[in-house]
Amino acid sequence: MVKRYTSQEYKAADDMIFGKSIYPVKSELGLEVGAGYVTAEVNYAPRPEAGVSKEKLVSEYRRLTTDIMARAVQIGFPAVSLETEHVEQMTNNPSWGGEIAHVQKTILEEYHEEYGIKCGLRHTPGDIRENRDLLALIGPKYDTLMESFEAVAEGGADFLSIETMGGKEVLDYAILRNDIPGLVYSIGCLGSTDMTMIWQDIRKIADKKGRIAAGDTDCAQANTAMFIAGGLLDKNLAHTIAIIARVIAGARTLAGYEAGAQGPGKDCGYENTIVKSITGCPISQEGKTSTCAHADVMGNLVMQCCDLWSNESVEYHGEFGGTSVQCWSETLNYDAALLNVATETGNAKLLRDMLVLSDKYRDPQGYILAYDNAYKIGSAIVKDGNDLYLRSKNAALACVDILNAADSKKLVMSKFEKNALANAKAALDSMTDEADNFMSDSLEKYKAEVAVFRPDDNYKF
Repeated sequence: MVKRYTSQEYKAADDMIFGKSIYPVKSELGLEVGAGYVTAEVNYAPRPEAGVSKEKLVSEYRRLTTDIMARAVQIGFPAVSLETEHVEQMTNNPSWGGEIAHVQKTILEEYHEEYGIKCGLRHTPGDIRENRDLLALIGPKYDTLMESFEAVAEGGADFLSIETMGGKEVLDYAILRNDIPGLVYSIGCLGSTDMTMIWQDIRKIADKKGRIAAGDTDCAQANTAMFIAGGLLDKNLAHTIAIIARVIAGARTLAGYEAGAQGPGKDCGYENTIVKSITGCPISQEGKTSTCAHADVMGNLVMQCCDLWSNESVEYHGEFGGTSVQCWSETLNYDAALLNVATETGNAKLLRDMLVLSDKYRDPQGYILAYDNAYKIGSAIVKDGNDLYLRSKNAALACVDILNAADSKKLVMSKFEKNALANAKAALDSMTDEADNFMSDSLEKYKAEVAVFRPDDNYKF
């Protein structure tokens, strides 16, 4: 059953903190996420040559899982969570993913039993649907995807996640044209509709198998905007446009929780602080520890409210300090230890605010995602929480208004950024408040303009 949020679970921004959520979740092996402490979540990828056969892939995951657990015990860390983001062979062949989950969970059980270390295992099947523009089309690939979730849940994965891609076809068209209505439509409307459908099915599987339907991320859309925007000297896309895409993604990622997700939210969802302010569910985040995969301009700030602290995906290979997964897991665990000591000594909010201030004025993206402003975006979303279009539009408008009200001596924006912001404001102000009109007009517009966007004529948004 889908229940839209029309109020925020957190009653004040200052109540939001790392390691604590209103609704913690617990794994089979004692790991509690959001129950008062932060845990490292190690993310990894196999070497390409390991994917040539099921046997080699299983062996690769057996080795890297053992490496992570051995390092955790050697250094003396009390808890760790693992995330296995599927390579396509694992999702397309559900038995592969299921066996890998079983092998990993068996190793975690052994370390938990012998050393008492608390463990969690997340599996993230890939969105292998070939016709994602059809959104709710149920076909062979969708069936295979659900079989993959069944297999990894049966294999022992505690947390079930995915990075859905509904609306991606229109997003790719819109982002290259600074098309603000297109961002609202692709992320906020198409993406949210797709999320609503798929997460109801994931939750059913999780409940049947005694697992936790964890969370999604708008990697395919908001992260695309963030990566195109690039660094402070890049001008492929204004950072103000990228953060507008991100706040719309907050409304979109929320749809997964409304359809049954419980957290922890996925690490690469930089919109997760917004979502946590609304749902009270635990979240994973990545930042400075994701430099093995990409750069961003808010590497400290995003630690502010994390419950799991992740590194993004690192290829499994050797480093001077051990294997890559050992090196990155050690770094993550030391960060988590610092956050947890801050909590234990009563300094959590002080550390949170220091992390935020180290990045808040670096860029419009960090400014908006700082917990105080993220909370304001959450408030804008729930104002019209029952309407997928209006809440997305409200999020974008709130983002623009917050940036326009910012102290220009602290948050310095170039003429390029200011012009993009002004154009975005004008576009948003010209958009209708009538959701049905917007949806029908957008459907016809993008069917005509985007060759790969071919929604089923029988599908009703």
